[in-house]
Amino acid sequence: MRMKVGVVGSAGGDLKPEVLEKAREMGRCLARHDIIVVTGSAPGLPHEAVLGAKEIGAMVIGISPALSLDQHREVYRAPWEEYDALIFTGSGLMGREIEIIRTCEAVIVIGGRSGTLGEFAIAYDESRLIGVLTGTGGIADHVSELLAVIDKQTGADVISNGDPEALLSMMIDRHRERIVRGLAYRGPVIHDS
Repeated sequence: MRMKVGVVGSAGGDLKPEVLEKAREMGRCLARHDIIVVTGSAPGLPHEAVLGAKEIGAMVIGISPALSLDQHREVYRAPWEEYDALIFTGSGLMGREIEIIRTCEAVIVIGGRSGTLGEFAIAYDESRLIGVLTGTGGIADHVSELLAVIDKQTGADVISNGDPEALLSMMIDRHRERIVRGLAYRGPVIHDS
């Protein structure tokens, strides 16, 4: 089964050209490894990863907050043409986050604001493999601080690196280890209270 990796990050704000290029290169790296790219079908850094992935012909799936393509385009003003498939959740911007994370074996965080923080928290609690592309600002540059504050073991693995190819290489190695250990597809760890 091909690996699916979600790309989450800033949809707007002050997106510097060098960060946009890092996001696009992350998409190219995913495509070179024949990984299916999943995003929240939003603009910004995740869309840059989509554009990079499509340059090399990757399959890209968008998890839309909308009920239909019309609503996706007209209400959310979200990109759609580059996607191989859009899944319409009808659950709004924040409601679709669980579907994004649960669709993937791993998640990559690039930059990020409050929505990305929510996606990171879900991925962490859902025991996912999480790659953090450092040097991209926002949440991505503060994950180590967040982990210290969270102080909770969930079975998630968090890997950070500022180079897209190096980050993905480490994630692929860890994904293989997780498969051997039976962690890649099992879902969240349930803790009894």
